[in-house]
Amino acid sequence: MARKTITLETIHSDLEFVREKIIEIAKHMVDIDNILTEDDYKALKEYKKEKSEGKLILHEVLKKELNYNA
Repeated sequence: MARKTITLETIHSDLEFVREKIIEIAKHMVDIDNILTEDDYKALKEYKKEKSEGKLILHEVLKKELNYNA
């Protein structure tokens, strides 16, 4: 098998190829933390409804109501 001569040009060309492939792969990647499950969507919808109805209270108020001192 003949050996290929490695030059700066071939290294540069190979690096450019790899860079292009990485960019292509990155375009198709999805951050799993940004995907809402059906349960997440339902919980968010319920939260928005309760917020618009004024049913939510501050965490500090809830702790006082429950006499929680931690």
